[in-house]
Amino acid sequence: MNKKYLLLLFCPLLIIATRLIPHLPNVVPVTAIALTAGVYLGKKWALVLPLLGLIISDLVIGFYNWQLMMAVYGSFVLIGLISWWLRKNKTTINVITASLLSSTLFFIITNLAVWTFSSWYPKTLTGLLYCFELALPFFRYTLAGDLLYVTLLFASFEFLHNPNLIKKLTFRPKQIMPILTK
Repeated sequence: MNKKYLLLLFCPLLIIATRLIPHLPNVVPVTAIALTAGVYLGKKWALVLPLLGLIISDLVIGFYNWQLMMAVYGSFVLIGLISWWLRKNKTTINVITASLLSSTLFFIITNLAVWTFSSWYPKTLTGLLYCFELALPFFRYTLAGDLLYVTLLFASFEFLHNPNLIKKLTFRPKQIMPILTK
């Protein structure tokens, strides 16, 4: 089977598996899959694969407030759009920046939706700030999870697309010894 088709199958399965097994809050590869799919598999896959994984896993986990779900799903559509830019501008710093920007967008959009569409917080500036304050521990997990999965997936895709990269990373003591003995 073609590597691309295996990857297309693997990505939603990874989202489903990581959302169904016990995990730290928000430490799932949805952002990483949106970013890597857009860069390595094609623009449409940056939108399709994360949403497919979310929808299937939500069928198992259970659906919740539709406005909040649309905010979550919409966040990942925006992240997929970021990958379209990243596809043409792929550097290490841009990948890290895209990951941090994606995590931040998800945090802002979803917590603004929680404040707007739930009855948990007063509809005041104080209520909004309190909503964001209580969400900060989740943001920490989102940042850590997104950076972890983005690193793992981008490295994996790079190795798949460039097998000679491993040779470049091979440790060569003879090349390092002259540097160490100076």
